[in-house]
Amino acid sequence: MCGIVGAVATQSVVSVLVEGLKRLEYRGYDSCGVAVHSNGALVRARSVSRVAELEREVQSSGLSGFTGISHTRWATHGAPAVRNAHPHISSDPVSPRIALVHNGIIENHDELRGELKARGYTFASQTDTEVIAHLIDHLYDGDLFTAVQTAVKRLQGAYAIAVLCRDEPHRVVGARAGSPMIVGRSSAGNYLASDAMALAGVTDQIIYLEEGDVVDLQLSNVWIANKAGRMMTPLERPVKTVHAHSGAVELGPYRHYMQKEIFEQPRALGDTLQGVETIDASLFGDEADAIFKKVDRILILACGTSYYSGLTAKYWLESIARMPCSVEVASEYRYRDSVPHPNTLVVTISQSGETADTLAALRHAQSLGMEQTLTICNVATSAMVRECKLAYITRAGVEIGVASTKAFTTQLVGLFLLTLALAKLRGSLSADEESRYLKELRHIPTALQAILALEPQVIAWAEEFARKENALFLGRGLHYPIALEGALKLKEISYIHAEAYPAGELKHGPLALVTAEMPVVVVAPNDTLIEKLKSNMQEVRARGGELYVFADGDSHIGGSEGVHLIRMPEHYGVLSPILHVVPLQLLAYHTAVARGTDVDKPRNLAKSVTVE
Repeated sequence: MCGIVGAVATQSVVSVLVEGLKRLEYRGYDSCGVAVHSNGALVRARSVSRVAELEREVQSSGLSGFTGISHTRWATHGAPAVRNAHPHISSDPVSPRIALVHNGIIENHDELRGELKARGYTFASQTDTEVIAHLIDHLYDGDLFTAVQTAVKRLQGAYAIAVLCRDEPHRVVGARAGSPMIVGRSSAGNYLASDAMALAGVTDQIIYLEEGDVVDLQLSNVWIANKAGRMMTPLERPVKTVHAHSGAVELGPYRHYMQKEIFEQPRALGDTLQGVETIDASLFGDEADAIFKKVDRILILACGTSYYSGLTAKYWLESIARMPCSVEVASEYRYRDSVPHPNTLVVTISQSGETADTLAALRHAQSLGMEQTLTICNVATSAMVRECKLAYITRAGVEIGVASTKAFTTQLVGLFLLTLALAKLRGSLSADEESRYLKELRHIPTALQAILALEPQVIAWAEEFARKENALFLGRGLHYPIALEGALKLKEISYIHAEAYPAGELKHGPLALVTAEMPVVVVAPNDTLIEKLKSNMQEVRARGGELYVFADGDSHIGGSEGVHLIRMPEHYGVLSPILHVVPLQLLAYHTAVARGTDVDKPRNLAKSVTVE
């Protein structure tokens, strides 16, 4: 949920920077800051209070400058502190040469930190962002644009950055990979932001930077270098008119919000993981350590897509944390007689935090004496967060499409972190395993980019699905809930009747439905159940069924007559569900587009279900 605003203008930009942060407050944040080029020096102000407090601070100090950057940040590890707030600086702390703000997560920051320490750089924060500032400072040789271009080639992960240099007034350089960044143009100056809403009232002329772009903002000109390094003028990127009132939900280059939100997932997951340096109970709140030590079982309460994220987490919690876990449909839980246990950690999952059925189920569990509660939620100010003792706030950002996409994958990340925190506390997570899982988590935004590149192949399948009225989804083990989620997405927005089953259940009933007119979608990771799954696929083919298989590259499944195959770029072990769900989202989306349905507002459905 971090936000960036940058500006080069003919008058002081401080008010533009602060007002931009105010417009991004809906994202949630725990610190904020601003840096400007003033009288030949970089001057910054940072706060762990609200943007309004930062505004009072800069006004009372008389801060002014024609070039600047600002930022809102939400920390997910450790206590928020001024030293971790952006902007970060490099070289001399009295007269710094570089100031930088950053959205995203840098996977190789440890390696870069070691190199920079060896070169004499000292680190004042716990962030990965400070690594970028020092790296650019080290590479600087009189041209900020060149230094940034060179630096980003060393970065692994997702980022959007905006950079100032003490020695180059009237210049801001930005870059993006996996995190959004836009350019705003006006007669009074040029601007950078992570969201067009930040520039509402300043300019409505917006350029959406593309993956890998590096942009050079000066007072009268904007230059863009694409990921191949070719210099471009802004005219080679379409300029869109974005009305101020709609900036927060601007579609950009996408046809529907659902498509936009599918493609925002690398950024959303990177933001959700931002600041997670080690696995610790404190990720979930100050009381988490004490509460986690009390509990010996898990009860997950959720609805719809969130329920499927809970079903996925059950596999993780029982196999990694070695804790028994039950998952209940929230709307059913409070209407049956259950057996409560005081040592249960009750986990609710909700995108909005206002889902009526889940809130009611939470309150019912509390009334039965189960007082240890935690929510995985996307809205920090929601009722769910207020009513639970602990929380993990996902940072999916605003999700407009009714069919949840990025909220689901960020929920999975939060639930996997919960699994690791409980496992570590119970002694079932070694230091080596912790390090390996963290490395894999940090790589997910990059891995998702490769998944999204499969879109053209998925579109070809969607054209076939659009002519069908029924579909069957199959998965095994950890990926059965992902098959459920894939079927839900297809039925929600395309209105095709779709069901999901554990593949081993085929012969116990669903096989009777299989014909050439019912496509069978198979989630086929290369895990311990792959050979069993291949046998289930043969059962379908023997009855004339058409298979559509999402298979890992090393699963030795080949395409043939009646077996349509899309190969996933890599196998991702226990985190594979986060990757395998994305092509299912794309399949549902493009099938719905081909059928001409209202993708973002499917009939009879609402985004936030606040009534029973």
